[in-house]
Amino acid sequence: MFAYIVRRLAYGAVTVLGVLLLLFVLFFAIADPDDIARQAIGERASAEVYEQWKVNHGYDKPLVINAEHGVLEPGRYTDTLLFEHYRSMLTFDFGRSDADDVPIAERLRQGALPSLSLTLPLFALSLVVGVFFALLVAFFRDTYVDFAVLVMCMLAMSVASLIYIIAGQYLIGLTLKWFPISGFDADPALVIRFLALPIIIGVIASFGGDVRLYRTVFIEETNKDYVRTARAKGCGDARVMVRHVLRNALIPILTSVVLAIPFLFVGSLLFENFFGIPGLGAITVEAINGNDFSTLRTMVYISALLFIVAQILTDISYTLADPRVRLS
Repeated sequence: MFAYIVRRLAYGAVTVLGVLLLLFVLFFAIADPDDIARQAIGERASAEVYEQWKVNHGYDKPLVINAEHGVLEPGRYTDTLLFEHYRSMLTFDFGRSDADDVPIAERLRQGALPSLSLTLPLFALSLVVGVFFALLVAFFRDTYVDFAVLVMCMLAMSVASLIYIIAGQYLIGLTLKWFPISGFDADPALVIRFLALPIIIGVIASFGGDVRLYRTVFIEETNKDYVRTARAKGCGDARVMVRHVLRNALIPILTSVVLAIPFLFVGSLLFENFFGIPGLGAITVEAINGNDFSTLRTMVYISALLFIVAQILTDISYTLADPRVRLS
């Protein structure tokens, strides 16, 4: 297992280098530094202002190789945008925002708490609700309960998340006035009031897809030999579903759970934007709207890095959920 983890970490490191190369092509080779400067400052500034802005943000260097200074000083061959891109990303020295010169690391620290305050309870509650109703439907499979819940799931999956957000804000926020429709306050006494509405809407929006996925997994497990053996030994259906089916269905559930980890840290773009939560998702949207290339590049890199880590954790979690699984 140790050798497998080391090999996966090596593959992950190569993947990270490839992701960084792709980001470099997208943000520097395709988007010229002069275009980035014009987007940040405006179209009417002088050429001197553009040059000074590029110097201040490190965009004045050659793209791949510094041939001009490298001849005189061989050590400056690497004084390029490519080398600086890899150095800053790999050392997590993200620099400053192109839009307002605020340190990107400080902005990430400020947005992490609001994002996790939303995504962690939303993720946990969606998982519990999805697994519970999927077990219930699998227990009453091929009955009217199963049929009714499946119809509800199909209807729920047919509605876009944006519709749930707009309808929830109108009905619960404006009509019933149970919760504010937007805003955020980190005060423990007030935070639940601002997060209750997006969490409720998020659970409802994910209900259909989660229940259908987990129901399929549970029904597949109920048709296996060990379930028939347990029933032949006198185990009741409820005990079989909880003690046997749920336990053996953990691997596909873990796959969906661990792969959701990157989205917990990066935040929800749609929910944070519509509910006015100043998290990492809102920061990404602001970077897109404000042509903040440095912040956007950082957010894409962090998302890719977390996704690679989640892939490795998924394989390791298989051995914890099922001792029969061997990594080699």
